[in-house]
Amino acid sequence: MTETLERLESIVGESVTTIEGFAVEAGKVEEFARAVGDDDPVYRDPEVATTRGFEAVPAPLTFVRTTDFPRYRTGEEIDLGFRHEHTLHGEQAYEYDRPLVVGDTLTGETAVVDAYERDGSRGGTMTFAEVETEFHDASGERVLVSRATAIETGGTVDHGGDARVDARETDGGDRGEDPEWSATDRVTAEPTAPTPVEAGGVSVGDRAPVVTLGPLSRRDFVRYAGASGDFNPIHYDEPYARAAGNPAVFGQGMFTAGVAAHAVADWLGVGSVGSFDVRFRSRVWPGDTLTTSVEATEVERVEAGERVAVEMRVDREAGEGDGDGETVITGTAEAVL
Repeated sequence: MTETLERLESIVGESVTTIEGFAVEAGKVEEFARAVGDDDPVYRDPEVATTRGFEAVPAPLTFVRTTDFPRYRTGEEIDLGFRHEHTLHGEQAYEYDRPLVVGDTLTGETAVVDAYERDGSRGGTMTFAEVETEFHDASGERVLVSRATAIETGGTVDHGGDARVDARETDGGDRGEDPEWSATDRVTAEPTAPTPVEAGGVSVGDRAPVVTLGPLSRRDFVRYAGASGDFNPIHYDEPYARAAGNPAVFGQGMFTAGVAAHAVADWLGVGSVGSFDVRFRSRVWPGDTLTTSVEATEVERVEAGERVAVEMRVDREAGEGDGDGETVITGTAEAVL
């Protein structure tokens, strides 16, 4: 057992209030939805939200990512002891007790719930920390739970297979041309999102309408940083990214997760989703186009309605001259229609 794992095991179960006064604001909800290319009017039009049964405009499934902004942080954090340059975001999962809506003000309690080590396929020891944050509203009711898996590798992160991310060449050359407009610039005010399905409308093997976003621009990564609070310079500072051994800046993992969440929510309805879980497998570069695939794997009657389980993935189609496409995210979700 390494010193890092021993330290992590000593703090498993200890809870810290890390987030206070997290206000779900209408303008921020719309900004975040646009930043992941989601054109569903339910995220900006109170009348559409009311028609779909919400008491207020709902937030996208991955919206609590915006708690990265310092104004919501208490200053109390859990120090995993991981070296930043050796750390990967391996998985992200959410469990929803109810939809998050405009007007909510939340508090977050964070704890390490598990810690363990595994041998990497390329040698060295990988340390895993599963971190859970429970969000409660002003009345003390739990709204959702966020679960993240952080991985410390045995050396500088090269995004190899050990970390669920495919290895890529880093020759320092150009990586994709920026289109004249960014993909998220093309999100319009028109209500183009499909109406979510209802109970009885899904069978095993059915597929959701495909969501396509791209070609991506560096501005899409900057826009997501501004919407989410994820200001890691490796996603927008070209010299910084190249100095770290990358051929260019690359998209945030949670940006791509937001695109997957867009596809799931369009099909099943953001208010029906009870869980959403993704694994990060590869990176997204300027010039790439993202395409979603969501397929129903289980459908069953339950007391509350009809439970639908789906498997999903997001694939990248590389820009010109950048080789074949690949899967960048896989995951699952469940909803009760």
